[in-house]
Amino acid sequence: MVYYSTRSGDVLPDFELISTTGKLVSKNSIAGKTVLFFIYPKDDTASCTKEAQDFSNYEAQFAELGVQVFGISKDSIQSHNKFSSKYSFTVELLSDESVGFIKSMGAWVEKKMYGKTYMGVERTSLLISDHGKLLKIWRRVRVPGHVEEVLETIKKMV
Repeated sequence: MVYYSTRSGDVLPDFELISTTGKLVSKNSIAGKTVLFFIYPKDDTASCTKEAQDFSNYEAQFAELGVQVFGISKDSIQSHNKFSSKYSFTVELLSDESVGFIKSMGAWVEKKMYGKTYMGVERTSLLISDHGKLLKIWRRVRVPGHVEEVLETIKKMV
């Protein structure tokens, strides 16, 4: 079960999230910029760490293509700051403790583990145009090779 359904071409909803740099990132603050959001389940877990490291390692290549990258999870900004410092990430992380943005992007889904059903974050990446429209959505992301796939997709678009 998906909380909300979003598709390529949809307009980005209004949002305001605090970043690891201490600034407020909102729909208005990114207007006129191409942005990539990678939504991940939890700070300091193996796959989430690898994903944030990969995006940090390729951040300069994204910047060359005019794309700003942000990671988003429901962890607190304190957790993000600790996580980011521990691994020296260069990408900013945004805290969505209310999961409002995550839900609006369709990344809050029903999951099952050990016979139990619960709601949780599905690893998702979103490419947003400089006009605030969803250009591309990657759902059920598998970390190995994902950043390279996103870069290749963006290179074909520009």
